[in-house]
This record gives sequence, C-alpha cells and structure tokens, in this order.
Amino acid sequence: MPAVALAAPAAPAEILPGLSDLISAELMPKVVDIDLKGEYPGAFLEKLGALGGLASLTPVALGGSARGLAHAIQVIEEASKQCVSTGFLLWAEYALQWYLVNSSNRALAAEMLPKMARGEALGGTAQSNSMKSCAGIEETRLKAERVEGGYVVNGVLPWVSNIGPEHYFHMGASLPGIPGLVIGLMHGSTPGLTLTQNAHFIGMEGTNTFACQFRDVFLADEKVVCHPDEFNAFRDRTKSAFILLQMGMGLGLVDACVAMMKRADKTHGHVNRFLDVQADALEAELDSARAATYVLAMKIERDGSAPHVRETLQLRLAGSELSLKAANAAMLHLGAKGYLSNNAAQRRLREAYFIAIVTPAIKHLRKELHEFDSAGCSLTQPEREVA
Repeated sequence: MPAVALAAPAAPAEILPGLSDLISAELMPKVVDIDLKGEYPGAFLEKLGALGGLASLTPVALGGSARGLAHAIQVIEEASKQCVSTGFLLWAEYALQWYLVNSSNRALAAEMLPKMARGEALGGTAQSNSMKSCAGIEETRLKAERVEGGYVVNGVLPWVSNIGPEHYFHMGASLPGIPGLVIGLMHGSTPGLTLTQNAHFIGMEGTNTFACQFRDVFLADEKVVCHPDEFNAFRDRTKSAFILLQMGMGLGLVDACVAMMKRADKTHGHVNRFLDVQADALEAELDSARAATYVLAMKIERDGSAPHVRETLQLRLAGSELSLKAANAAMLHLGAKGYLSNNAAQRRLREAYFIAIVTPAIKHLRKELHEFDSAGCSLTQPEREVA
C-alpha cells in the first residue's frame, strides 16, 4: 500500500493548533512525576488524540488527517522537548497505526484506525524482538502454530511499552519451518495473555512497560496484520518510516539540551567556554540533523520505504550519537545543579541513553550498516532466525 501523502514540514507554531497549549498545561507539569514516580501520561495522549495529534499517518477516509510522516515526527519532537518518555509513547502510537495503514487486512484497519487516530484506543508495538530476529541478533521469542481460523501463540516478550489491560499492541511470531513472521494485533485483555511489571528502570518509568507472557493465545485471522507469506513485502513497506519516526525523540532532546546550555551560559559562560561542546556548534548539528530528517521523510513518502532503508539507518545512528553528545554537554554545562533529582540535565542524560539502546540500538544499527557495506544487506529474513 502506498505511503500517505505529505505536505512540506510546518513551522513549529503551525504543527497543530492547540499543541503548545496542551503541552504546557498537561505535560510540562507532569514531567518530573512521569520520570520519578512512573506516572503514565494517558490523559495527555487521549487529549492529544482528540486534538488530532495522533492522526498524521492515517488516511482521511479512516479518520486521520493524512498530514504524513514529517508531521508525525514533528509532533513527537515537540513532546520530546519536554519529556522523551512521552515522545516515545507517541512514537509507539504512530508505529501501532503505521502497521495497520500498511496491512492487507483492510477490515481490521477500517475497524481500528479511526479509534487510534482519535486517541480512543491507545497502544504500542511489540516489535523489538521481531526487528532483532530479522537482523540475526536473536531468535524470535514468540512461536505460533497454524490452526483453523488463526494461530495459537506461545512465548514471552520481556519488555513491551505503552500497553496495559485496555491497550493494543502488535506481536510477531515465527512458525516452524516457515520463513517470515505472522504479525497480529493483540488486546491487553486477550485470554491467555499475562502482563507483568517486573522491572524498574532508571528512566522511562512512565511508559507502561510490561512483560508479556503468551500461553496458548489465539490470534484470529481477523486480527492478523500480515501472514508469513506477506512478511517480506510488509517489512519493505514499513521499515524506514518505523525507524525514522524515532528521530523525533532525539531532535526534541537535543533541542532541549541546547536550550539548557544557553541558559547556563548566561551565568557561567565565562567558564563553560572551556568545555569541548558549545551550544552554538551543537545547535548547528541539530539544524543539520533536523533538515536531513524531514528531507528523508519526504523521500520515504514519495518513494516508499524500501529504497531508503540504508539512509534511514545512518540517520537514526547519527541521531543516537548526537543525543548522547548533547546530553553529556548539557550535564557538564549545568555542573552540580545537574545532579539534583528534579533537574532536567540528569534526566536528559538518562533519556539519551534510552535513545541509544532502544531498538534499533546503536550496535544494531551498526550491524545492519556493516552488512549493507560488506555484503549488501538483504531484506529477506534469515530462515535460521524463524526456524
């Protein structure tokens, strides 16, 4: 299915009417609680959906705005300027919809996309393991068996974000001796599915991250996003946009770090000038990364995902590296103040590490790029990973 049409990226004030006010009123006062108390910003997500902030990738005919990939990235970026946990949840919302937009199961898309675009049905994407298995990093954790009317799924996914008993998510499972994966839409209350919060993290605590245990979970054909014989073509349609959407998190974080450094320099510029990374130089790198992101978004919209996988991997890697550089620089510019538990500098440092390790992590990106450079990376999933 062709990608949604894209208009030129809007200026910040034009991204979405009411977005700045919503962030100021509903997100900014909650950032510390999201980070330190693990508060889930569900009300913000719902209000953003009602505002049209989750509708960018969904066609108008299915309840969306069809403003496109660049617009979705901008929404993520604006939220991430305040809170990368929330930006990550927005990425999960868009990834959830993106799979349905590109699914051959048009009945499922017609049923779910209008509710997802309005923020009435929230959820995430349990595709970390699927992406790693495709890259030969680990085996698929979920195993499926074909039965009448669907599939029976067993296994455990250790960490899936933006889910809960009332949320939706996509899962990927392998079948014995069959290449490709079955991708299905799951609800958190599905019989046989157990959600457990058994880990605490140094950051991203407010992201509703659960371990998911599947015990003879039935996935009906009506809920299948793609069958194994469709998987390679489905991945070709979705991969680049799926990954590029994550750039919104990094762009927002780096923007916030530049702002912190400039504020610190008003009182400590006389000593901060001896640090290696300065705000103006970092801002120039941010401008370059932002421009590259939105140019690539337009290319993907125009050409589809498959021709731009390598360029997307390269840019996503650069985004991770720039996030780490910016957060480290901001911490040094803030000095001792950055160690306060409610100070944004130490939070940004933890958020930057998340951007660097969330799938695809830096090491994952470098592995795929190495395969492109050394042997020409095939988009066909290695059969050994799904056996």
